[in-house]
Amino acid sequence: MADALTLSWRQYRLERRMFWRNPSAAFFNFLLPLLFLVAGGAILHGSQHDLNRLIPAIAGMSVMSTTFTALAYNIVFLRERGVLKRIRGTPLPTSSYFGAVAANAVTNTVLQIAIVILAGRLFFGISWPREWLELIVFVVVGVVSLASLGVAFAHVIPNFESTAAYVNAVFLPVVFISFYVFDTKSAPGFLRQIAEALPLKPLIDGLSGALVTGTGLGSHLDALAVIALWGVFGLYLAVRGFSWEQSRT
Repeated sequence: MADALTLSWRQYRLERRMFWRNPSAAFFNFLLPLLFLVAGGAILHGSQHDLNRLIPAIAGMSVMSTTFTALAYNIVFLRERGVLKRIRGTPLPTSSYFGAVAANAVTNTVLQIAIVILAGRLFFGISWPREWLELIVFVVVGVVSLASLGVAFAHVIPNFESTAAYVNAVFLPVVFISFYVFDTKSAPGFLRQIAEALPLKPLIDGLSGALVTGTGLGSHLDALAVIALWGVFGLYLAVRGFSWEQSRT
């Protein structure tokens, strides 16, 4: 166990170095949501009500970008370049490798959430989180759910060249629908039902309760259940469909 933890830590340090040495990954998976935050804050400056809705929405988007998007890209890249196959043939335990990959995604998520909270406090008039327990629970469940969905979704991507098209075909519509339904009460009923059934809108609702309204965890148990169900579904598909081998020769 001690050796496995040591190997996990070394692999985690390697994952961190590789992440920051890849400018495109650092931009799209880490900096892009922050650019949305800056742009949205500039546009909505002076409207505290809109800023109160912007902060949890960007926080939810940050969780999705650092887990679902990042892992879908990374798994496909490593699989199609033969890296996963080579790792499989090394003495590095599988648990140590994937533990480090997961810890890397969690680190990016925590950093993003921290930056969003600080920006909301310093620049947008948002108080410190009102419900820390609710914040922690929704972030943890959201990370597990969206990370497992990212790994599962990587299974259907045939090659690395098409990764951007596949990921954006899911990421952008989910973000658009979830943001639209969260921001307005006049959204069509069918669109609201779709957003409530997807994991991002319930995650934003929970983060809004933790960061802005302070309604407490008990008020968003239904949202938490939706995210958890997606997590169970994602874990099942991630494990069942995982392959160390390239999908093409």
